[in-house]
Amino acid sequence: MVRRYPVKGRKRKQKERYDEDVEEDEQEQKQLRLEADEPREAETAADDDEKQSGEAGEKAADELEGIPIMPTQNQSSKNPGIIFVLEKASLEVAKVGKSYQILNSDDHANFLRKNGRNPADYRPDIVHQALLSILDSPLNKAGKVRAVYVKTEKGVLFEVKPHVRIPRTYKRFAGIMLQLLQKLSITATGKREKLLRVIKNPVTQYFPVNSKRIGFSHSSGKLVEMQDYVATISDDTPLVFVVGAMAHGKIETEYTDDFISISNYPLSAACCINIICDAVRRHMNFI
Repeated sequence: MVRRYPVKGRKRKQKERYDEDVEEDEQEQKQLRLEADEPREAETAADDDEKQSGEAGEKAADELEGIPIMPTQNQSSKNPGIIFVLEKASLEVAKVGKSYQILNSDDHANFLRKNGRNPADYRPDIVHQALLSILDSPLNKAGKVRAVYVKTEKGVLFEVKPHVRIPRTYKRFAGIMLQLLQKLSITATGKREKLLRVIKNPVTQYFPVNSKRIGFSHSSGKLVEMQDYVATISDDTPLVFVVGAMAHGKIETEYTDDFISISNYPLSAACCINIICDAVRRHMNFI
């Protein structure tokens, strides 16, 4: 009988099949590696997104510190604008207990008496009411107010932008003033614009050229009707109104060109500012 031998071609086919299986296994392993790398890439991308969002959140948090802005009309080129200066504002910072506060006659009367000071002289509410009268006036909302400057009793000078929205309550206003005097500036909500900032003296360097500087006091011997007085001034002349923001006394400034009284009776700073704004508004003939 003839002995049977296996056909040589079968071994080759088995080897070919084995090679094909190895290649398939390698492809599967590569595929698994790719699938395993995809979530890692997704995780790294997610981490990058979180970092970017975190940085954006931090920036937004920094920008949110501040006070809002109220909409006003832009000043026309023909209008030189009105400037207000509030002199001798009672804004003094002191450490009461464990915290720093703006001193006022209501909350710190005992503290002031212990330190030999008169509580009646500490009236930061006066400058609060005066600023509200200026910023809430139709004159400012029409874009006629160019700038507002406040000089404290201690000689600190700071600027208030006309489009700032001052807090209505005194408690929040005192917090804003405390932050201003400590950090020297306050930015707008959501922006980098400085709405309130401490600036260098003297205040006259910020006045426009050929401006008319008018001081107000009940003790002045020159009693005028405000609307008639404004009518005598040229429309092209920038006006600077200097009003005292203290409880008693009168302003003593060397930079005023004229010193007038607008009533037979002593008026508060807020009432005086209301009369000024209304007289200028009537002269400019807008409602």
